[in-house]
Amino acid sequence: MGWRVEEFGGSHDGRAVAVLADGTEPGPVIYDTGSSGSVHRSSEWWIYDGTLRAPLATHLRGGCSCGWRGTDLHAVDWTLLGDRPYDTDPLGPMEDWFLHVRQVDANAVPLPEVLAGLLQLLDEQLTSLAATGPLAALRAVAMLERTAGRTGTEAAHKLAASGTDWKSVAVALGLTEDDAQARVDQYRYGD
Repeated sequence: MGWRVEEFGGSHDGRAVAVLADGTEPGPVIYDTGSSGSVHRSSEWWIYDGTLRAPLATHLRGGCSCGWRGTDLHAVDWTLLGDRPYDTDPLGPMEDWFLHVRQVDANAVPLPEVLAGLLQLLDEQLTSLAATGPLAALRAVAMLERTAGRTGTEAAHKLAASGTDWKSVAVALGLTEDDAQARVDQYRYGD
């Protein structure tokens, strides 16, 4: 099971990460699925239960697709997890990851308060309109897409002309450098 905050998308997908007794993260467990040429790999934390040639995880920590790893280790008591550990979402690692995402958000460029309020109101109004007047909602969304495309293109070209480095852009947008560049390029060059 993974965790995601809509604003940051795949740049900050979170998950619980298995940690072995020696403090290392194990590599993926590989399962031979038979005579086909493909093999199944998994790094889900609950795979590391010491069975089927998988190493035994003694702890978990929060992990993020951006490369961040939590420093807090949370002990795993396999006896309490029962026969369906994959149905458990470990709270300690998840809370650590949420702290990481809050820090990413705190480092991102702030929106003007008036604009943040307008965007929140727009979200609420469009959500309501989708339920009560779906055709009007689609028309409004199309108008919003045109505005976003036009404004995004202007902002992306201005940013490119400024010579701002990608690391600064990534921090300001709360994304990885690759995702930040892809976001800017989407508006500079189109889809």
